[in-house]
Formats: sequence, structure tokens, C-alpha cells
Amino acid sequence: MKYKRVLLKLSGEALMGNRQYGIDPERLTEYAKEIKELTELGVQVAIVIGGGNIFRGVAGAMNGMDRVQGDHMGMLATVINGLALQNALEDTGIKTRLQTAIKINEVAEPFIRRKAMSHLNKGRVVIFGGGTGNPYFTTDSAAVLRAIEIEADVILKGTRVDGIYSADPEKDSSAVKFNQISFKDVLLKGLKVMDTTAFTLSQENELPIIVFDMNKKGNLLKVVSGENIGTEVNI
Repeated sequence: MKYKRVLLKLSGEALMGNRQYGIDPERLTEYAKEIKELTELGVQVAIVIGGGNIFRGVAGAMNGMDRVQGDHMGMLATVINGLALQNALEDTGIKTRLQTAIKINEVAEPFIRRKAMSHLNKGRVVIFGGGTGNPYFTTDSAAVLRAIEIEADVILKGTRVDGIYSADPEKDSSAVKFNQISFKDVLLKGLKVMDTTAFTLSQENELPIIVFDMNKKGNLLKVVSGENIGTEVNI
């Protein structure tokens, strides 16, 4: 395996499958099986998941809701998704721990870096919920922050698109895919990979990002083994 410790970033929408909202159990099972393949090969896996399939603080704010209140609701949505993913992983025989940036002691551990590192070293999958624990920060920022804290080798951003393109491939048929691109070129070209805060944090810490299609079976294993899947953003 090219990478020994990875942080997998999944959007909340990824859990919807073909549904309009909520969680698709079949999609959860598919992801759990993909992740299990990595753990069986000794790869240490941490996961950050969004909450957009349940609630987005930004969307709430656009409709008149207080932004801080909305973001707190979004954090709870990520915890719900984390619990669902934890259940799916454990159904496949993977030992997991759910840690949250906000204290919900009855359902999850509080995030403690040393504990997270210990769990990973013991072969457990660690799911980080609750974002960063602060309003105005996205789960992309949480993913980069946690990846840096646990000394991950790479951030794997699983999406429904097979990489980074010069334009939206779903709207522009002439869009060109990049196999590799530098942080600097992403900014110069105005490409959307992550929100600016998360992307800058990743760049400053020289933490590579790989964007790939998570919904294609076998892609996760291919990425971690070093195959040229998706798009790698590096220095």
C-alpha cells in the first residue's frame, strides 16, 4: 500500500444513494465493505463525514435561521451519519470508534488526539463527527484539521465525480480532467476542490488531497495502493 494512514472525507449526500434525503442502508453497506478491504491490508483509516443529507447550516441561514444555531444543527447531523456509518462498519466486523468535537458522552467519545492515534494503531476505524466543533467551519475544514492532527499521509475526498476538471463535467462536455495538479494551479484556475479555509490549511501543511469517485467499486483500494485514480493535488 502506498499510504499507511488515510483520512477519508465523505459528504453527507454520498450516504443518500439514489434517495432525495436521509441515509441509504445499501450505500452504507457498500462503503463499509470498501473500507474493510483497506483495514484487512493493514491500512489505518479515519473518516470525516458531512451532514448535508440531513441539514446544512448555510441553507438554514439563507432561510432566515441564525447561522450559529444552524451550524450546530449541522454538527448534530454529522453525528447521526457517523453513528449510521459506525453501525454499518461494525456489521462487517470492523472495530470502530466514533469521536465528536462536541460532547455527547452517551453516544460517542470526545475527540482526544492521543486516543484517536491509539485507536488507529490498534487497527480500529475512527470516525470524527461534529465537524470542528465551531460554527462557520465546514466538514472539509474538519477533515483537513483532523488529518493533520493524526498525521495522515493523505486526504481521500470521495465524491460522485472521478476527479478534478477544468469545468463542471456534468454541465460542460468539453471539461478536461487533471490527473495531477498543484495547490497553486488549483487556486490560479479557480477550481473548486474544498472550501478556501480547508484548502489553504492543507496547502500550508503540505498534505496531499486525492479527489476520486467513491461510488465506483474498488476505487478506494486502487487509490490507496497508488493507482492513478482520480486527481491528486500536491505541492
